[in-house]
Amino acid sequence: MSTIDLADILPIIVSMEHRNPVPTVDIIIEIAGKIVLIKRRNPPHGWALPGGFIDYGESAEAAARREAREETGLEITGLKQFHCYSDPARDPRQHTISIVFSARASGQPRPGDDAADLALFDQIALPEEIAFDHRRILEDYFRRKY
Repeated sequence: MSTIDLADILPIIVSMEHRNPVPTVDIIIEIAGKIVLIKRRNPPHGWALPGGFIDYGESAEAAARREAREETGLEITGLKQFHCYSDPARDPRQHTISIVFSARASGQPRPGDDAADLALFDQIALPEEIAFDHRRILEDYFRRKY
């Protein structure tokens, strides 16, 4: 009968005991003074900023560019870090920490990846059903912008 070395299973035990928030990015993309929002194909449903999970080995900036391209078909410019949101309840699926960026783009966005639809909105005509904490993010953005 073989024996189990504690050194072999300790990393497994530690990883099960120490749960960390998952890093994500969201991107506020402006086109001609309006904000790009996607209508989510998957739960939680609603309109949302383009964004998603940061892949292992990927920078937050690279993740923002990739998610913008995958979800909107847009190449973004002027990428700037806006703020970080970390409320454990911000995503009903799990605890995430989002690094939110702002950027600009031109051209015609198209829904892709997890987006069922896509539209441009201005500050006074945001949709009712906004997913996650993205309404708060947009309110913070517009408050700082004006």
